[in-house]
Amino acid sequence: QVQLVESGGGLVQPGGSLRLSCAASGIIYSINAMGWYRQAPGKERELVAGITRSGSTNYTEPVKGRFTISRDNAKNTVYLQMNSLKPEDTAVYYCTADVRALLPPQKWYWGQGTQVTVSS
Repeated sequence: QVQLVESGGGLVQPGGSLRLSCAASGIIYSINAMGWYRQAPGKERELVAGITRSGSTNYTEPVKGRFTISRDNAKNTVYLQMNSLKPEDTAVYYCTADVRALLPPQKWYWGQGTQVTVSS
């Protein structure tokens, strides 16, 4: 019984900042990769940022230099610090994680999503 729960979304003005959090709960052995996707109205879901357990990161080009992904392995939590937000960042942001647990031994999980709206 593993769940991912996102938090930290909301309404912010252009140029502002938000920090998203995603905590995995349950009886978890370890988590390999974690990441954030987003889906804007009329667009397909896209990868925003990913991070391995060892800390290697990757970002989609539009957010490079503005967003930072990080994780706390002891807390099974991944974060997305979003600075210099633009209206085009408006989307539902989804957390995902590759979880090792008892049952099943491995599974990709998704959070329920959190709304980020950038508007003046």
